Parts: sequence; structure tokens; C-alpha cells
Amino acid sequence: QVQLVESGGGLVQAGGSLRLSCVASISTFGFAMSTMVWHRQAPGKQREVVASISKNRTTNYADSVKGRFTVSRDNFRNTVSLQMNSLKPEDTGVYYCNMRTDIGDDYWGQGTQVTVSS
Repeated sequence: QVQLVESGGGLVQAGGSLRLSCVASISTFGFAMSTMVWHRQAPGKQREVVASISKNRTTNYADSVKGRFTVSRDNFRNTVSLQMNSLKPEDTGVYYCNMRTDIGDDYWGQGTQVTVSS
């Protein structure tokens, strides 16, 4: 069973930065062929896509985080990262790592809490 383990969440003041990481327990080939997606869920709200990076390293971002967040991947370490700068209180939520393999499998991490204080 593939496992995704997120790390890097925490409490930060508005304007600060955090870097989230997600490590996947899968073959390096399987990881390299997957699209990796970061989602977040704020209290009382639906889960939303924050950023994604394809196997070809094409990236997409939610409008609310463009210019502040950067998603990247290291296929040698089976890791996807989310660098979050200029954080705002509305960025608060649980951030989830999601792997979508090229054969249609879908895996999720357990989530990591990000709290931005004003």
C-alpha cells in the first residue's frame, strides 16, 4: 500500500513562510509518472486544490495562491514540496498531499495543519 507522509506544517504569523513536504513510499518510477496535488481544507469549508505538478513538471495554482506558493518535486527522493510565502490568515487549514498515478490510482496523506495568525 502506498503511503504519503506530509511534514512541515505549523503556526506562523501573517507574512511568514512555511515549506511543506510529502514523501511517497512507492517506486521512483511510479512517483515520477504521477501527478502530485496539494489540497487544503479550511475549517467549515470544502477541500480545495491549492497546487499541482504533473509528471512533466507542469504546474497549476489556485488563483488565491498564485505568486505566493511554489510547488516542486524531487523524483530521486519521491518528494513533492510546497513553498508557501507571504502567508495570510485565510491560508489556514489542513494541507493534504495527493498522488494520482498514471494507472488511475489515487492516494492521500494524513494531512498537516497550517495555522496563520494575524
